[in-house]
Amino acid sequence: MTVVPDRIRWGIAATGGIARGFAQGLVETPDAQIVAVASRSAERAESFGAEFDIPHRHASYDDLAADDDIDIVYVATPHARHDADTLLFLEAGKHVLCEKPFALNAVQAQRMIDTARERGLFVMEAIWSRFLPAYVILGELLAESAIGEVDSVDASFGLQFPWDPAHRLFDLALGGGALLDLGIYPLQLASLVLGAPTQVRAVGALGSTGADEHVAAVLAHESSALATVRAATRVNLECTARIAGTDGVIDLPAFMHCPDSLTITTPRGVERRDAPIVGQGLRYQVGEVHRCLRAGAHESAVIPHAETLGLAATMDRIREQIGVRYPGE
Repeated sequence: MTVVPDRIRWGIAATGGIARGFAQGLVETPDAQIVAVASRSAERAESFGAEFDIPHRHASYDDLAADDDIDIVYVATPHARHDADTLLFLEAGKHVLCEKPFALNAVQAQRMIDTARERGLFVMEAIWSRFLPAYVILGELLAESAIGEVDSVDASFGLQFPWDPAHRLFDLALGGGALLDLGIYPLQLASLVLGAPTQVRAVGALGSTGADEHVAAVLAHESSALATVRAATRVNLECTARIAGTDGVIDLPAFMHCPDSLTITTPRGVERRDAPIVGQGLRYQVGEVHRCLRAGAHESAVIPHAETLGLAATMDRIREQIGVRYPGE
């Protein structure tokens, strides 16, 4: 078993907004240390490194993979690079936390997970929502059947973005589209509550670049429960979620992927549970990663490999029905 130091040493691949937020989360985590950062631009790596006082600043991901002072790499590159970049770091013997969506499709996701297993390394999809206080409370409520048997999940996440064909949200070459970037959040909630679907029915509106800009899907589950999910980049949606059971409902307010409260309504009355996010919300998942590394675990029970593969397969089925294909598929 690999010996894990008292302070787990992180490398960060990419220097965009999500990487910056995650770096701040690591700064707020006492047993984490940012040792290295990499960008395809030496200037961006230097600037990012200076901002967070990171000692090793690499101008290529290959150099980051070769850095012997790193225990784990956070992959925050564009969606279309997740597969290749994760494989690069795994093959170099590094554990990996890969930003969501884990991969463009289930074939890539399976390859990434197989490589981690073959090399005895930890890999996890960074669905940060699962570790936030409100989601922890939600898990407890579901475990105690607080609203009876769940029959439906309704969730949406849509924001109106300025249309730019070169932006990662609209460029198929970068893995663009509302589904992978925003739809993953309603889908992971449905997966958390109901598991993998047995049937998927989807419709979508594609933009001129071929990327989905508005998509809706109904997921049927073995229990006969239904989930409806929507995602959009061309309009603002409610960005809320409702979980309905035989004895009540649980509502997640906007934004459903990072709520600071939830409300339980049952015949016994209405109860609001406050769940404030303290500090940078991306840091909550770091504790689980550290726990897994210290336990020698290769996957997290909160976001197991099987669920990551299931989410990728569901998104594949949705994309097939709405006509979205990425280059090389």
